[in-house]
Amino acid sequence: MFPIYAVNLWIERSGMWTTAQGEENTEARRKELLETGYELFSKNGIEAVSMRDVAKAVGCGSTSAYRYFSSKPKFVIAVATWKWEQFLEENEKRRPVSEDEDMTAADFFEFYLDSFLMLYKNNRDLLRFNQFFNVYVQSEHIDEGTLQPYQGMIEGLQERFHGMYLKAKKDKTLRTDEPEEMMFGKTLHLMLAVVTRYAVGLVFVPKGGFDALEELETMKDMLLMRYRASLGKGTRVKKRKAGGA
Repeated sequence: MFPIYAVNLWIERSGMWTTAQGEENTEARRKELLETGYELFSKNGIEAVSMRDVAKAVGCGSTSAYRYFSSKPKFVIAVATWKWEQFLEENEKRRPVSEDEDMTAADFFEFYLDSFLMLYKNNRDLLRFNQFFNVYVQSEHIDEGTLQPYQGMIEGLQERFHGMYLKAKKDKTLRTDEPEEMMFGKTLHLMLAVVTRYAVGLVFVPKGGFDALEELETMKDMLLMRYRASLGKGTRVKKRKAGGA
């Protein structure tokens, strides 16, 4: 019988895993593991999928997969971080940089809320994955060190929110009487919880059906009403539509 490392080496050299060559090989294989892990986790749940399952789906041995990610928790965190960063990068493209100076804090806040609607509209698989991810992190008691890459991604989002909050202190288009951290936490948790419930089907469906996006727009409008400041005469308010720039 061949030893496992010999089998893995044969699989990798046979080209069954990836056709990438040279210096791009390592990154290509890492990305392949992330993509496959995300697909399996989103479909089957994280706890039900092992590193061996991911390796098999990719076409390599589990020993090879562990060369890239030393444990399943680290792999799961890497998958979550990679996918959320991918979404945030694509989402930023909806807002041309040239508009930054002309946008009020209220405009930025509406764009931020619209991002959750776009998440529901175009990335329901990510919302399903995120639900599995939260359960997994809680059940496995993953330590802060392992979570650091994911926390770094959240901190990046919080930095964008901080810029909006500072702008609001100057242009007075949003309330700033509520602490920034509390405002960020409330809006993030409320919008993410609501779009997730709609994405996984945990909502009442009347006989005549319903328009999910219209209902999510209502939630967005409620938060806008709560945080948008009373505007003086002549102050511009620009109504944005989800999906627009």
